[in-house]
Amino acid sequence: MIIPVAAIVALLVPVLVGGDPRRLATIPVRHVGWILGALAAQILVIEILSGPAWALELSHVVTYLAAAAFVAVNLRLPGLWVIGLGAGLNGVTIALNGGTLPARPGALRSAGIETADGFVNSGAVADPHLAFLGDVFAVPASLPLSNVFSVGDVLIIAGTAYAAWRVMGSRWTTPWQAGQAPVPSPGAGSRRRLRATRAAAASAPHAATGSAASGASR
Repeated sequence: MIIPVAAIVALLVPVLVGGDPRRLATIPVRHVGWILGALAAQILVIEILSGPAWALELSHVVTYLAAAAFVAVNLRLPGLWVIGLGAGLNGVTIALNGGTLPARPGALRSAGIETADGFVNSGAVADPHLAFLGDVFAVPASLPLSNVFSVGDVLIIAGTAYAAWRVMGSRWTTPWQAGQAPVPSPGAGSRRRLRATRAAAASAPHAATGSAASGASR
């Protein structure tokens, strides 16, 4: 629960410093159904469905493939590559550990989370692969929303915060605009004007000679 709450906070912070939340509706997101479907499937697999552990684990991994496809077609959006990197680290680690993101036992104890039987999206794993990319951090049980989280989760929140800041803008920054052409540097514009002036000057004698010859022929 801590990750969705942190993501919402990251979206709201720019509003407090003059950002315009209406700009979020103008983002040209492609294939939004892919990511919504992946999130819905994760909720079903993690919170609702029961069944063979292998089927739930496989479904969990497939949701990350759908999320990866969504990121790939929307990489031009600000911050999305950071979000994709975080989700990718989580997805690879989950795939290498049989559909479960390995959690550090000390982090689980700190968050007051007990080990459960059967499929879990995050939990203790015997001989985990890439354990340092698992849920190694914890919000202690003494605090609200106690839970464990990973390096990938931190990147997802950081990417969300950056995207919100760029898109909504603030009192000190200009909002990002889709398809905005890069602004040429003053130096580049001066060089182009100088080249045009030289070309016009070089062609002037030829034009004058041609006019004189034409007049003489008459």
